[in-house]
Amino acid sequence: MIEKNVVTDFCAKVSEPVIDSTTYVHPLAAVIGNVILGKHIMVSPMASVRGDEGQPLYIGDHSNVQDGVVIHALETELDGKPVEKNLYGVNGRKYAVYVGNRVSLAHQVQIHGPAVVMDETFVGMKSLVFKSFVGKQCVIEPGVILMGVTVPDGRYVPAGSVIKTQEQADQLPVITDDYPFKTLNKGVVHVNTALAREYLAVNK
Repeated sequence: MIEKNVVTDFCAKVSEPVIDSTTYVHPLAAVIGNVILGKHIMVSPMASVRGDEGQPLYIGDHSNVQDGVVIHALETELDGKPVEKNLYGVNGRKYAVYVGNRVSLAHQVQIHGPAVVMDETFVGMKSLVFKSFVGKQCVIEPGVILMGVTVPDGRYVPAGSVIKTQEQADQLPVITDDYPFKTLNKGVVHVNTALAREYLAVNK
């Protein structure tokens, strides 16, 4: 389902999702409101990308939004005025949620804005990113909770971790050549990019 948002006191403008022609949104997924989807993205069944409260929501090229993923955000305006604390600046623009290029959001991940996940990062199954900034080339293992922190580039977060202070985030381990999931995201991106291409081809 792809549809416009409704007007409220926290969202004064009706927006229609902007979706590149090379991106595939499964009919059982929902993309609503002020959402920008780049090129070669796979949005899987039961995913919800809902830009009707906090907005805009942005997902970059060659990323994937897997089954049951929820992307939503706290309100970014109220009575026509911006709520700055619920916005992140990336590349000179402000977003409620920004997901970069070649990012994998695995099954049942929740990205709840304000939130940023930068390029080539893998977010594992059932993880939550809330009021947090995740750097480039990170691996968030399954079942992680990130709340109110910045994860530096090139770190991994062990499965099941709850990271609620910046001190914890700064101490996260660096991804080294012997880290077993170092190249995981590359394969996941390859698979989902191929799925998007082929689903588009058979549904023309």
